[in-house]
Amino acid sequence: MQFDWPYALSLLWESDFWRACLTVAQLSISAWLIAGAAGFMLALAKQSSIKPLNWSARLYIWFFRSLPLLVLLMFVYNLPQIFPASGVVLSSPFHAGLIALVISETAYMAEIHRGGIISVPKGQYEAGKALGIPYAGIQRLIIIPQAVRIALPTLGNQFVTIVKLTSLVSVVSLTEILLVGQRLYTQNFLIFETMLAVAFYYILVVTVFDKVLLKLEALLDVTKRKPKPFVLSESDAKEIEALRKQEAAEGEARKAKAQLRPVLKVEDVNKYYGSHHALKHVNLSVKAGDVVSIIGPSGSGKTSLIRTLNGLEAIDSGIILLNGRHFLGQSDDNTDRIDRNQILDIGMVFQSFNLFPHKTVLENILLAPSYHKRGTPEERRILALSLLQKVGMLDHANKYPHQLSGGQQQRVAIARALAMKPSIMLFDEPTSALDPELVNEVLKVLEQLAAEGMTMLIVTHEMRFAFSVSTRVIFMENGSVVHDSTPAELRATNDQRVKEFLHQVTE
Repeated sequence: MQFDWPYALSLLWESDFWRACLTVAQLSISAWLIAGAAGFMLALAKQSSIKPLNWSARLYIWFFRSLPLLVLLMFVYNLPQIFPASGVVLSSPFHAGLIALVISETAYMAEIHRGGIISVPKGQYEAGKALGIPYAGIQRLIIIPQAVRIALPTLGNQFVTIVKLTSLVSVVSLTEILLVGQRLYTQNFLIFETMLAVAFYYILVVTVFDKVLLKLEALLDVTKRKPKPFVLSESDAKEIEALRKQEAAEGEARKAKAQLRPVLKVEDVNKYYGSHHALKHVNLSVKAGDVVSIIGPSGSGKTSLIRTLNGLEAIDSGIILLNGRHFLGQSDDNTDRIDRNQILDIGMVFQSFNLFPHKTVLENILLAPSYHKRGTPEERRILALSLLQKVGMLDHANKYPHQLSGGQQQRVAIARALAMKPSIMLFDEPTSALDPELVNEVLKVLEQLAAEGMTMLIVTHEMRFAFSVSTRVIFMENGSVVHDSTPAELRATNDQRVKEFLHQVTE
């Protein structure tokens, strides 16, 4: 039997095939987009700590990944026999096929998205939370853009699967590519020639989408972007200078009020991790302008303390007051709660920077003020530029975090926390992730903030900084505050354990 090449080539111009090709493209893209969006919501539900939501998502994913699409398709298409009202929509093979594909593919998309979500470092969520952004905002602005970028190649592969699955919709008489081919070869029995054309059209749809997807991947890949040089205009420079003078005056005013009411007060706070008593009856009072360094051996509770002070970790008992108002712990009505509005008054800088990798340096600074609508867009931009100038990062405003050194990233993280104009700054070992030669550039920024009267609590292993800049040094061990004194008093202590620790970390 001879292969009929002229006939096979003529099928490349067959109008029925091209119409079917358009139908497959519409069906595949619609199913991919709808299932992709629904799958993300399902992935979030599966990640949820709310048990009914979590188990419902697990049940959906288990059931529809187990159910063959062909069975689901036949059920959906014949549903009007049980519920006649559904025939308005399901009598259309296209709509029935789309609904069946979406129901089935949502379960697969959910697992793909979940893989993307859990690949986003936990610190990204914590950074958003520390900036006072609620769960929905964190997902929209921080997690989803990163998770989609991570999952995009796998999502693209799933589109190819959907394109091939559209051939099953031919069983409900949708005029798609395979059905057109079947009609032709039943008329002329040229099966091989016809199926070659069918293969061509499926490959065409996949190839076109693949090219679009590659363009999208390149667009989302910030590692391939070259930063635009940042040039400060003369008008911006004048506005920044005016803002810096205003901030200097505000700093002097803060110093004048330094001995009034404590900015932060911690009363009998306890924190457990299972059976481990991480914080034991901690009491602490911090006045405006205080620079408090928290030192102690590993596992002493330093990081646990700093993370409870802005609500990243819940406390099991006790109370935390911020500017004289209840912030965290048991309130007057005997309920444990957190005043989330006050989180904006606490700046947090993490050990591992936790900058948002999909945003430029300037966008990192602007994210929280823009979300919370602090001032006009122009005021926010000038403030961001002023802060970048303060930390020596203005020339890098258009770069992405991966294009910066560790010290530069940490300085940007400090500027990002300052953008909300907090009354107190928390630092969780801000230099421990840096190479030794980069430590000084971060410490200089902290020294500058201390000189300006910023209230700070700093978990640190930098003893020179702790004893030269701090107004107080807290020594912690086994979850307790063992010493809370001035640097001079702590140096002169007769406590043998403190002497041993200082000797170990300074030798």
